[in-house]
Amino acid sequence: MEANRIGRRTVLRTAGALAAATAVTGCGTLMGTGESRGSSGGGKKRLVVSNSGGAYNDALTKAIYEPFAKETGITVTTVNYQSAQIIAQVKQGRPQVDLMDNTLLNFQKMARLECLEPVDHDRLKSVKGAGIAEHNLPEHAVGKNVWASVMAYRTDSLKRVPKSWADFWNTDAFAGPRSLQSAEADLPELEFALLADGVPLDKLYPLDVDRAFASMSRIRGDVKKFWNTGALPAVLLGRKEVVATSLWGGRADELIKQGQPVAYQWNGARRMTNGWGIPKGADNTDAAYKLIDFSLRPEVQAAFAKLSPTGGPVVPAATKQLSDDVLATLPTSPQNLKTGFDADAAWWDENRDAVIKRWQEWADA
Repeated sequence: MEANRIGRRTVLRTAGALAAATAVTGCGTLMGTGESRGSSGGGKKRLVVSNSGGAYNDALTKAIYEPFAKETGITVTTVNYQSAQIIAQVKQGRPQVDLMDNTLLNFQKMARLECLEPVDHDRLKSVKGAGIAEHNLPEHAVGKNVWASVMAYRTDSLKRVPKSWADFWNTDAFAGPRSLQSAEADLPELEFALLADGVPLDKLYPLDVDRAFASMSRIRGDVKKFWNTGALPAVLLGRKEVVATSLWGGRADELIKQGQPVAYQWNGARRMTNGWGIPKGADNTDAAYKLIDFSLRPEVQAAFAKLSPTGGPVVPAATKQLSDDVLATLPTSPQNLKTGFDADAAWWDENRDAVIKRWQEWADA
C-alpha cells in the first residue's frame, strides 16, 4: 500500500547509509548551502525525508525539494522506508528520518501507536485561511496531495460510455470482462461495490461490509483478474483483455498518449490523501515545519500537480493556477470533487485487517 503504489526504491537501513543516499537509484541529496545535520540546535541544514520513490519522488524533487533547498539552504535527503520500519525505529528511540510522506491512513495507524508527533498547525502560515478540508488536517499529520482510484475503459469495446459503478456492474448493458483491485495491492474496493448497489456517496460510511461483499459476488464471474500491482490494469486494458477496470489515476495515461481508445470515468472516484507526518522523537522539526509550509503554498501545489497525476492539490487556490487539461486529470479539480468521495481513514484503520482477511477468504472460496 505504500511503495508499491508508485514505485520501489532501495531502503537505506542505517543512519550511516543516509550519507550515501546519492548513490541509491531514486534517492539522493538536493544540495543547499550551510552546515550539515547535527544532533541539536535550530540551525540544522539537512532534512531527511522518507517517501515511496520512483516517479513520485522525481515529481516531488522538481516541484518541492529543489526549490525549497534553493530558497532556504536546507538540503533534502530522500530515503524509502515503509511505515513499519519507521514505527520500529521510533519504538527503539532512534527515528532515522525527520519527516515522512505517506498516506493519511498510514498516519492514522502510526498516531494510534503513538509514533507521530502532534502537528502544531498554527506554525504553518500556508494553512491559515487556505481552505484545506478538515479531514486533511488531522491532529498528527498534514495532507499534501490527493490521488484517486477511478474507472478506466476501452471506448472501442463498449457501445456506450459507462457513467457510474452501477454501469460497471451492469454486465448485460456493458458486456465484457472486467478487472478490479486485489487486497494485495491496496484496500479492497468495497465502496465501488456499494455505489453499484445504490448507496449514495454521502452515505457510504460506515461501510456495510456484508452488503459490499454480496455486491462483489454478483460481478465476480465477470472479473477476469483481480489486479495486484498498480501497472497491471493498464496492461490488461492495452491488451484488450478487459473492457473496463478500476485503477489508480494516471496509470492509463501512457495508453492514451499512444492513441489507444482508453478513457477515464471520474464518477465515484475514491480519493486518498498523502501528507506529512513527523516521527516521534525526530530531532529536526524546525526544518520539517519549513518544508511542510513550503509545500502548501498554492504555486508549489500547482507545480506538483502539473508533474504528477497523484498531485491533486489540497489547497483550493492552487487549482486556479492550472489549465483545464491538467484539472481534468486531478481528483481535486472543482469538477471531479463533486463526483468522488474521500476514503474514511479512521474507518479503514479500525476495520482494515478484518476486511482484508474476509476479502482473502472470499477470493479463495
